[in-house]
Amino acid sequence: MIEKYFDINRLYGKVLRYYIDKKHYSKEKANAIAQKIIQKERNRRMCKNTDCKHLLNDHIRNYDSCLVESCTCEKFTR
Repeated sequence: MIEKYFDINRLYGKVLRYYIDKKHYSKEKANAIAQKIIQKERNRRMCKNTDCKHLLNDHIRNYDSCLVESCTCEKFTR
């Protein structure tokens, strides 16, 4: 099973709208918060193998093997 694609723009838009509309933060403050959340999510979904560094959606979930042809990563490292 392949991991669902991580759409950065969609998450960024949702977070930005939430902080502007619901929390009534300024655009600048909401933007800073959204950028921090995106960076944290991206790091969480990235393979920690120093040779790989591909995102989770580039790995097969059941076997954790990398789908990138030129990559030597055998297992997704969290």
